[in-house]
Parts: sequence; C-alpha cells; structure tokens
Amino acid sequence: MTDDCNLHQHLINLPHGRGQLNTPVLVVDAEILDRNIARMAQIAQGAGVKLRPHGKTHKSVDIAKRQRAAGAVGLCCAKIGEAEVMADGGVTGLLITSPITSAPALARMAALALRAPDLMVVVDHPAVAQHMQDALLAVGAQMDVLIDIDPGIARTGVTAPNKAVELAEAITSLSQLRLRGVQFYCGSQQHIESFTDRRASMVDRAQILHAHVAALRDAGFAPDIISGSGTGTHQIDKELGLFTEWQVGSYVFMDRQYQDCDLAGDDAPLFETALFVDASVVSANHSGLVTIDAGFKALSSDGGLPQICAGGPQQAHFAFMGDEHGALIWPDIAALLPSGSRVELMVPHCDPTVNLYDHYHVVRGDQLVDIWPVSARGRSR
Repeated sequence: MTDDCNLHQHLINLPHGRGQLNTPVLVVDAEILDRNIARMAQIAQGAGVKLRPHGKTHKSVDIAKRQRAAGAVGLCCAKIGEAEVMADGGVTGLLITSPITSAPALARMAALALRAPDLMVVVDHPAVAQHMQDALLAVGAQMDVLIDIDPGIARTGVTAPNKAVELAEAITSLSQLRLRGVQFYCGSQQHIESFTDRRASMVDRAQILHAHVAALRDAGFAPDIISGSGTGTHQIDKELGLFTEWQVGSYVFMDRQYQDCDLAGDDAPLFETALFVDASVVSANHSGLVTIDAGFKALSSDGGLPQICAGGPQQAHFAFMGDEHGALIWPDIAALLPSGSRVELMVPHCDPTVNLYDHYHVVRGDQLVDIWPVSARGRSR
C-alpha cells in the first residue's frame, strides 16, 4: 500500500475524518464533482453536442467512468501514457489530442489500437500519417484520425486550408488510417476573464475553422467530427455552433483560473469548486503572517496564487515561501490561525496541481469516503 493509503485508509467513513488527514493533501468533494459532471452533461445535451471531456485535467479512471456514466462518448488524453492508463482501466472512446511522432511512441500507439479499437489520434502532417501507417501495419491494426488545425498559437496543427486538404488526401490513401474529422482547440482563449473579450476572440478564431472545414468539404472530405471547445469557451461555442463535440476538462474541478472567468456573460458561476488542497499552519510567530505546509511541491505556481476557501479569512494573501511552505498574510491572522489550524485552499491551476499527488481524498462534507488513485500521474509520454 502507498503512503496515502497507509496513512488514511482507517479514516474512511469516520466522523470528521477529513480533519484528521495528514497535510498537505489533495481533496475532492464527491457531491460537488458529481453536480459539475451532471451540469455539463445537461448543457451539452441541450446544445446538441457530444462530450469527450479531457482526462488531462483529472488523470483519474474513477472520474472518467463517472463522466462516461453521465453520457460522455469518451475521454480525451494529452499523451499516449494517459490513454494507456485509461484504456487499461476500462475507459473507451479515447482521443489522443497531441500528435505522436517518435518511434517508441508510435509502437505503443499501435499496440494500444489493438486493445482499444475505437482509439482516435490527431495528425498534422503527411509524414506523420505515414509513420502511423507503418506502425499500424506492423501489428495489423487500423485507427481513426482527426486532422489537427492550428488555431493561431503555432503549437500543433495544419496552418492553412490547402494543407488540411493535402493531409486529408494523404490519410485517405493509407490503408490503416480512417479520416473522421478535425480537431480545433483554442487553448489561448480559455482563460480570457472577460466574456466579451473571450467571445470576440472566438468569433475571430471561428473564421479559421470555417475556412478549413469548407476546404475539406469542397474537396470531398466533409468532417463527421469537429472536436474542440473547453471550459472557458463552451457557452460561446454553443452559441456559435462550432463543434460536434466538446473537449471540456476543468469544469469538473473549477480552479481559481476558471473561477476568475465570467463563463456565461452574467457573472454567475456555472460550476462549483470541487478540488482543494488542505494544509496546516506550522508556524504562527508573526501577528500578520502564518506559515502553512503547502509550497511549490503542493500547489502549481503557473496559474497565479491559491485562495483560502475555508478555515481562515478568504481575503488573506498567499505567498509561496519555498518548496514546502506558503505564507498567509492578513492583519492579526496569527490570532485567528494558531499553529495546527487547518485551511482549505482553492488551487490556481488544477491540471499540474493534480499531477503532484498520488491520490485524491474523496470527501462528502467533512467525512472521508474514499481514496482514488491519480491513475495517470506522471504519464507525460
């Protein structure tokens, strides 16, 4: 058994078990998680689109199965390692959203296609498609693919409509690949805080998508699947009718980056915060500052600063104080939070924070009800 289970298994179903967890600890509220999953499923159904949520957010077979049970057609995975874990855990309908190019990864992709026959992968260059063909031929597998379209961030994807058509022609000439559609993920738009600014940016990006889809349709490659969207833009994408399926991810947890965004243009939150890091005060020797046991190793630092949700003043300022520690700064906070006090933090960016932990500690209120592995932790290749 791992340390988390050794430390905490005995607390499951005990009254107030959450308060006895060794900190820092990753906590997910099961009731809020399920409400968020159900809410997004309802929104997608009303919009007439399918859900293929992004598993890179939670990296959890347990959460993926909850999403599938709520109606998702499958899961997205950023890397083949995540897809291997999900497939081996019984999750179907997987789409790998990053191109696969290295020889070892292509061999793993082909092996995964044998045991996950509905696997899909994106491709953005004819040479990559040929390498995929060769790997699949070696094991006798076939696979569906989507053409990845660059939305303007120069990360991955074809860069012009004629390039999309050339790639479609290459794919359809290969016996082991089946062209199903396109992927168009606008990552840079997801965290624009202003709804008006985010919508304007998506209207602009939509012209790129429309041009590529029109070129493919005119050439006889009309896409069955147009996959994209995200937690930040799904309400706008619904209005614009851009996609047949959504790759939303962070809605299950709602980190601080997304809570700072006006998702629907009315300043009303669509989803609730379900993911927390619980921490403890380890020093309170200064009246206006206390030190907690959560630093860079407990919280991602790429998305701003965490915020107190419970246990202390929500207005308190957080400052990283190194790998192991953080500071909470507020007038007379030491009197409010003496050593041993516990605080509940909203994480700045859920995806990399989750990747710092081995397990979720699943709670209902203040009761620990289960411990789930972060199944695909560290599977970045």
